[in-house]
Formats: sequence, C-alpha cells, structure tokens
Amino acid sequence: MLKWLDLPPVWLAGALALAWAQARHLPLGLSFGGAWADLAGGLLVGGGLVLIALAAAEFRRARTTIVPHQDASALVTGGIYSRTRNPIYLADLMILAGMILYWDAVLALVLVPLLLWVLERRFVIPEENRLRRSFRADFARYAQKVRRWI
Repeated sequence: MLKWLDLPPVWLAGALALAWAQARHLPLGLSFGGAWADLAGGLLVGGGLVLIALAAAEFRRARTTIVPHQDASALVTGGIYSRTRNPIYLADLMILAGMILYWDAVLALVLVPLLLWVLERRFVIPEENRLRRSFRADFARYAQKVRRWI
C-alpha cells in the first residue's frame, strides 16, 4: 500500500494542498499582483497538462509502463522525449508553479524547488539508473543528446 503512496502525483497533490492552505490561511497580505498571475498560472497548468498528454502518448506508442517504480520494456526517446528526459516531472513542477500563481500563494513558491528535489531524488535518479542498466549504450547516447530537464 505504501508503494502506491510514493508516486509523483501523490507528491504533487501534497504540495498543491500545502500551497492552497498557505494561500487560504496564511496569505500575510502578499500577492503576485493581479490578472497577469492568473494568466501565467493558467498557461503553466495548461502547458503541464499538454506535456503529460504528449508523454503518455509516447509511453503508449512504445507499449511500456508509465509507472515510475517499474522496469521499462522500451526506452522512450521520441516525441517530447527528444526535448526533455522528464516531461511528466517537468509538467508536475509547471502545474505546481501555475497553481501557486493562480492562488496567490507567494510563500508556497519554496515548494517548487522542494518538489524538484523530491522528484529528482525519489524518481528521476532511480529511473535513470534502471534505464542505464537495461539499455546501456542506447541510454548513454540518449542522455548525452537530451537534457534531464530542459
């Protein structure tokens, strides 16, 4: 059961809950300043959702798992994965940043680098180690060609 709690969407949901709580219960009169923050927040959330959809389509096309703790049956390098090795995690960060802007949760901005750190330590590094073991030279070439984030 705990294995299913240690998934990126759960970490994202936790960070979103903290950001919402900060905006709702501890705003301290801080604000990003109006409509531009709503627009930027919406663009970030929308862009994040598009990234997730593009990444999921590539996983489906390759017929491999999207679940972080499982071994991949194929190395996905096409589509959005030709631009970033971690589009779903990047999308999670975009969604969090977008909602922080939308909710005016200024103090919650610290959650973005914190979530980045958690995602990298709990998921990205272990996943890349598994891919490195499974796809050796192919993953090495891919990692040299495509950046981890952007």
